[in-house]
Amino acid sequence: MDKKAFVFPGQASQYVGMGKDFYDNSPRARELYDQAARYFDFDLIGLSFNGPQAELTQTRVTQPAIFVLSLIIFEELQARQYLPDMVAGHSLGEYSALVAAGVMSFEDGLRLVKIRAEEMQRASELNRGTMAAIIGMEQDVIAQVISQSGVAGICQIANINAPSQIVISGDVYKVQSVMADLKSAGAKMAVELAVGGAFHSSLMEPARAQLQVALENTNFNVPRFPVYCNVTGKATRDPQEIRSNLIQQLTAPVLWVQSVQNMINDGAMTFVEVGPGKVLQNLIKRIAPQVTISGVSSFGDLENLP
Repeated sequence: MDKKAFVFPGQASQYVGMGKDFYDNSPRARELYDQAARYFDFDLIGLSFNGPQAELTQTRVTQPAIFVLSLIIFEELQARQYLPDMVAGHSLGEYSALVAAGVMSFEDGLRLVKIRAEEMQRASELNRGTMAAIIGMEQDVIAQVISQSGVAGICQIANINAPSQIVISGDVYKVQSVMADLKSAGAKMAVELAVGGAFHSSLMEPARAQLQVALENTNFNVPRFPVYCNVTGKATRDPQEIRSNLIQQLTAPVLWVQSVQNMINDGAMTFVEVGPGKVLQNLIKRIAPQVTISGVSSFGDLENLP
């Protein structure tokens, strides 16, 4: 029997106005937004609904905003008895997936996302970094070009998003130098991303200590659906493995292609993106055009479930 996978987006899926239609139409959405807003020293609701974009894009704001909306959408789907057979999330989205799977409570997830976002922003301010999307080049070739760079600094593969889209991350000057090398070596495009730091690289190491303490002090349950982890691309139902993977995830690459391929190998033929935007839908189309792909980003999308 064909199975259904829910996938949860990460940073860069945010947009001004996201979630407002849920707040206006759903008492449960209002309850969760109001509950979440009390955790932060910024206006989570106001920035999500009204911006400005520059503030909404700050790591410490973006991550909680996407997390809260993703879980509100999941609860609306759950209330309609529309549930997955398996889940995965891209970077931050892994936390949304874990709450959806019952590994942790919404409150614990919110607390962890707050710490993660704040520590990642601090790490970004401590070590200025950047990321770049490389289009049209194999992972092995990118790794070889990085290894042959004579420029000092850090540059690592951060996201394997699609067969022809791989993201690199590290020190600004090093990443920019490697971008030029990759274009010379035949990459179709090398585009620097408008991000707040060098995520999924060793420049995020300063964020590890506080997040690790918080993760170790959080109760993790056995998930009710298999969770496909960024660090391995594989399914697990082991709470300790999930906890360890979340710590590693800060500085390790997101193995998104492997995650999607493994979900398909395990029977997933319908993928639903649960959260703002269409980033993951577009990536999955490139990875596996044969599967059914949709998303719930607005309240109206609830009427058109596959």
